[in-house]
Order: sequence, then C-alpha cells, then structure tokens
Amino acid sequence: MDLRQLRFFLEVARFGSFTRAAERLNIAQPALSIAIRKLEEELEVRLFNRRDRKITLTAEGEVLARHAEEILRKVAGARRELDELRGLIKGEVRVGLTPMLSSFFFPGILSAFKRRHPALNLSILGDSAWNLQRRIEQGELDMGIIAGAVPEGLESHPLLREEVVACVRRDHPFAGGKKVPLPELLGEPLIHFTAGYHLRELIDELAAQAGCVPTVAAESNLYSLIAGLVREELGLAFMLKTVVVRETELAAVSCDPPLFIDLAIAWKKNAGLSAANRAFVDFLMEEVDDYYLLARVAGTFPLP
Repeated sequence: MDLRQLRFFLEVARFGSFTRAAERLNIAQPALSIAIRKLEEELEVRLFNRRDRKITLTAEGEVLARHAEEILRKVAGARRELDELRGLIKGEVRVGLTPMLSSFFFPGILSAFKRRHPALNLSILGDSAWNLQRRIEQGELDMGIIAGAVPEGLESHPLLREEVVACVRRDHPFAGGKKVPLPELLGEPLIHFTAGYHLRELIDELAAQAGCVPTVAAESNLYSLIAGLVREELGLAFMLKTVVVRETELAAVSCDPPLFIDLAIAWKKNAGLSAANRAFVDFLMEEVDDYYLLARVAGTFPLP
C-alpha cells in the first residue's frame, strides 16, 4: 500500500464514480480500477459496493477512508515542515479568489509577491465563495479570500471591509450621487451573480427581509459580462464599490443605509501554514496597509 493508492481510493470514494475520479486524477479508468483492485487484494477486504453503477464505501472502506485522510494530511504536513527547513527556496501557494477580486484587487498584489519570492509557484483558482470554502476544507486550496461569516472548519485573518453598491450606467437616474433605499434599488431589473456567490446570497437575503421579489433579468458568474450587461441597460447589479469606481462608463450608487461585507483570508483549521503560505499571508497584510489611502478614497477600509 502506497500514498498513490490511498489518494486514488479517496478520489473514488469522494466522487462515487471510477470515471469521474479518473478524470480528476488525469489517468485512464482501467488503470484506476487496477490500482483499487490491487489495494483490495493487499488488504484482503472489499472497499467499495458496486451495485447498479453506484459506488459506495463498505464498512471496511469507511475505516480505510478515515485513516487514509489522516495519513495524507500528516504526510502533507511533514512535507510543509521540510520545506520550511529549506526556507523559501521552493514551495507553492494555492489561493482561491472570487471573480471581482481576481480582476481588480489581486493582479498587482500577486505580481509583487512573485517579485519578492520568485522561486515560489503561485496557483490561482477563481470560483464562488462557497466553492472556495469547500475546496479549502477538502485540501484542494491552501487558502482563499472569502466574504461574510467564516465557516467552522476554517481559520481566517480579516482583511477589508468593503462597501456593496448598486452598479448602474452613468446616465441612470440613480447615478446622481445620492444614497438610495435598498427596496427602491431592488425594484429595478437585476443582473445577478449565480447561486453560491456571497453577493448573490446577501442580496437575496436582504430582499426577502424587505419583502421584495426582484426581477432577475440575467445571472452570470462572470464579472465582465455582468458589467457589460449593465452598460447595455439590461438592469443594475450589486458589486464592490472599489471595483465599480474604476469603471469609466458605470456609477456606484450607495444603499441607504450603506451596506458592507467583510473580506478575510482563510485556510483550513488545524492544518497549519507552510512557510510559503505564511509568507503570502504576511505579504497580503502589508499590501492592505499600503493600499490604505486608495481604500479610503474608494470606500474600502482595512479591518483591525
């Protein structure tokens, strides 16, 4: 039994499918099936129930899954500690960002971090806040920028408090600079982020509290498309103020009362941070301080 077999086993257990697990592992399905069969023969147990094309763990498989996760976690921790002994000569930072953050906040930060630590490899994934949290908890990401309440399985460090505004064309009646009550904003056709994005969940929750049922003209997970649809007068969208103020054709309309979300850098609880990941967190906090004047102008405030 080796680490490769354990990883293969856990992927099949996770997906409940040899086909999907093979795609995820980027190997041929027959090779994956052979590896699992050899593992079962070595352990002299059946690890999976295979009925009607459904793959589920046996009782023995449940036991192995619990221990396999712990083994792989400890091996990853040992590798991180060895990397730390070598210093920051090598290492990888796997960080998740939401679309707006990846487009506006982070290109400069990431490039500056790479210049300071050229030997470190940066792996950036864009996804919804909910999916980022899940990927961190499952070990697919080292850390990510999340919004709102921090889930039980994650640790975090606060970064920014960002104002949420309505994004409209500059010739829209709301673009006069005055704050607008949220129910009035929700009376306009809405271009929504897709389900799973924190802004979507926040606006839906506030709409329900206000007894509003917004008319959703379109929804997407692509910031650039949403902004383009606002330019085409399809409706308004709720976005982060720092993002909207950079758009020359669009205007940021504050809610009355103003609406804010908290952004934090988060990682898996009790997993620890490698030297590379700790260096990234420390650098990120430095950058938050450096961007403070810009943040004040845009309505974004570093959290204490």
